[in-house]
Amino acid sequence: MEGNYETVRERPVAIEKVIYKHNTMVNKSIAFLFIIICLTACKTKSIDVSEPPEGYTNNTTLKIAYATGALKLIENEFPVPDDLKEHKDVIYKTIDSTHLKLDVYHSKTLAHNTPLIVFVHGGAWKKGDKKNYLRYLVDYAKKGYVTATVQYRFTPKVTYREMIQDVEDAIRWLKKNAKAYHIDHTKVATVGGSAGGHLVLMNAFTNSSHTTAADSLSSKVQAVVNFYGPTDLTTDYARNNTSVTVLIGKSYTDAPEEYKEASPLFFVSKQAPPILTFHGTLDELVPFEQADWLHAALKEAGATSDYHLLEGWPHTMDASVKVNAYAQYHMDKFFEKYIPKP
Repeated sequence: MEGNYETVRERPVAIEKVIYKHNTMVNKSIAFLFIIICLTACKTKSIDVSEPPEGYTNNTTLKIAYATGALKLIENEFPVPDDLKEHKDVIYKTIDSTHLKLDVYHSKTLAHNTPLIVFVHGGAWKKGDKKNYLRYLVDYAKKGYVTATVQYRFTPKVTYREMIQDVEDAIRWLKKNAKAYHIDHTKVATVGGSAGGHLVLMNAFTNSSHTTAADSLSSKVQAVVNFYGPTDLTTDYARNNTSVTVLIGKSYTDAPEEYKEASPLFFVSKQAPPILTFHGTLDELVPFEQADWLHAALKEAGATSDYHLLEGWPHTMDASVKVNAYAQYHMDKFFEKYIPKP
């Protein structure tokens, strides 16, 4: 198991590096048989996107599926449709001469304020790009939402505190400028994957127990979607993980309280917004037990938690066409319930 909390949607290089870390020679006869089985299954079984797609027995069969092309991946680089308005590289914050930017998408015909969905990318807190979520940004803008994706600063230049602050500031900026982008600032959801999942959970939980004088300008949100985000950084696995120690800026021995302070799990309360979580059992980067613990803590606290544990799927699993369709089906229902469109 590779000790690295990592996620990115830069296909196919990132998936080769993160999910399928080892370049293996595939036996041609086995690969051919595997393709025949897959094609036969596709012909005999219709796909129901409301049900979890069938996963893989282990990471070996997963690698074979990827190597042979049987594992279909979503498009993540394509022209923005003509019926959508793209506001690209809008500066929401300047700090230490660094311009932090965001992108906003919405229908060109949008005539009323509508809910906002903010996407926060992953990348082990040290890399990544806001454009990695283009598939979701476009799909949900076409479904009638305003969508946004934000930059934040990376390690080793900053620690978790500054990253959380960046996400909070981006949400506040979007609320402050809601009128310019047809945003209903009372209906905001966040979506994050891996490191991004960690950051949106931290924002949600640390803002769930208090309000400001102008609550509409706080970074409080009404719903959160968490894709395979780390929730407890105090485990042996996490405290010995280079990405985590750099995120904290100190070793666990020197600063155990800071590892707890950076862990969403310890901030769960009844006031938490509804949380929708997706995680795969073959995740070698963020153990799926992290999602188990989050779901259990939310339920115990009396908060709302909708948890989807997908058997036989790895980290960045929603880069798969099938998993992405399944995730969007349940995200649609989640958003319709907690940030309904007018």
